[in-house]
Amino acid sequence: MFGFARKLWSDPEPVASHVPRGVRVYAVGDIHGRLDLLDQLLAQIDRDAVSGADLVKYLVFLGDYVDRGPDSAMVIERLCREPLPGFGAIHLRGNHEAAMMDFIEKPEAGPDWLEYGGRATLASYGVPAPAEDAPPEHVEEARQRFAAALPPHHRAFLAGLRSSVAIGDYLFVHAGIRPGLPLHRQRDEDLLWIRREFLTSHLDHGKLVVHGHTIVEQPDIRSNRIGIDTGAYASNRLTALVLEGGERRFLCTI
Repeated sequence: MFGFARKLWSDPEPVASHVPRGVRVYAVGDIHGRLDLLDQLLAQIDRDAVSGADLVKYLVFLGDYVDRGPDSAMVIERLCREPLPGFGAIHLRGNHEAAMMDFIEKPEAGPDWLEYGGRATLASYGVPAPAEDAPPEHVEEARQRFAAALPPHHRAFLAGLRSSVAIGDYLFVHAGIRPGLPLHRQRDEDLLWIRREFLTSHLDHGKLVVHGHTIVEQPDIRSNRIGIDTGAYASNRLTALVLEGGERRFLCTI
């Protein structure tokens, strides 16, 4: 468990931010097919929640459930069900879910998604992945087999993912936001994909942004954002940010 988060470069601490009274939020970073780490972290959260028995508790998953790790299909299955009894669950869309659905709907998207880690996702659904130098007809065959193998409730889950959610003074997104653009005018493309312009901005975004997408060794706490993608698929470190009142702390699988 993280007792604190080491900052990666000098930046003021976030201004005081709060979630509503009587609420505790657990925001979970990028899972990337690591069912083992998801189960470990959910068990930690379940134990931690004992101290807030009278609180309304939310799980906010920041996206990138699939690709790279070995168990994308089982991660989606786990999230489709009630992750933890007594918790509300909010599932956000990551760029990897968007790329995965593009692969199903648009054949030309195949090479990009496969390069992003889609081969591991295909394997988790029992679909042989085409070789890196496979001809287009082999990629198309894999696309058709994958579309047939994706269970209807997985497809419905993926179609229902949200782009963002605000709770109190916090905004939860996958990648970040376009600095200087009002929150109600943000584009999905930025919410799922943005990096440099968001990561280097010192602007006050109106809410403290909690995000994944960009891997950091430990939670990255800045004046206007908190990044919690700790590279679970490679590091074995899946992180959750815990928010209650004006307090924040972290849980982690190692």
